[in-house]
Amino acid sequence: MALVATIFFLVFLTELVSWIGKSVLLELAYAAYLRLFYSAKLSQQKKLKNDVLTHKKEMLQTSAQDQFAKWAKLRRSVDKGLSDLEKLNGELSSTKSSFSLKFSTIIWSLTTGLQFAVGWWYGKTAVFYLPLGWFGPLTWWLSFPFAPRGSVSCGVWQFACRRVIRIGERVVKDILAGESYY
Repeated sequence: MALVATIFFLVFLTELVSWIGKSVLLELAYAAYLRLFYSAKLSQQKKLKNDVLTHKKEMLQTSAQDQFAKWAKLRRSVDKGLSDLEKLNGELSSTKSSFSLKFSTIIWSLTTGLQFAVGWWYGKTAVFYLPLGWFGPLTWWLSFPFAPRGSVSCGVWQFACRRVIRIGERVVKDILAGESYY
């Protein structure tokens, strides 16, 4: 029974990731990652943005002809702030691309990779046995490729679980959309 539940859980996890969307999960995980490990850089980025906007506003309110020294000083501080901000944004962008690659690898490993591994490891094992004569000559297909005859193999069980979960998803979406079957 543990194998039945394990395969169902892995298929459900894969479908859940598909429903939510890998990009949504990536954004949520990246935001949490930044807050945990790069909070100093985030606060520095926020401070730089505020400083640049403040200096730019002040510069726009200063006349370049009447108060040139003050305007030039503000212009230099805006340019320096923009340069520092661009550099910091580049660092955070490279962090995101690195995180994205690692996150995608982990998601693939936890969903598709584990399904392959379980299917390979338990390839010759019966997930469960069927009563004799239920499916007649099609019994061999349910044990395809290597499970004992009269049983259900991991691959077929994964297929059946995925199909049932997708049908359940469709029914729930139709109910939430308010469609009627009458």
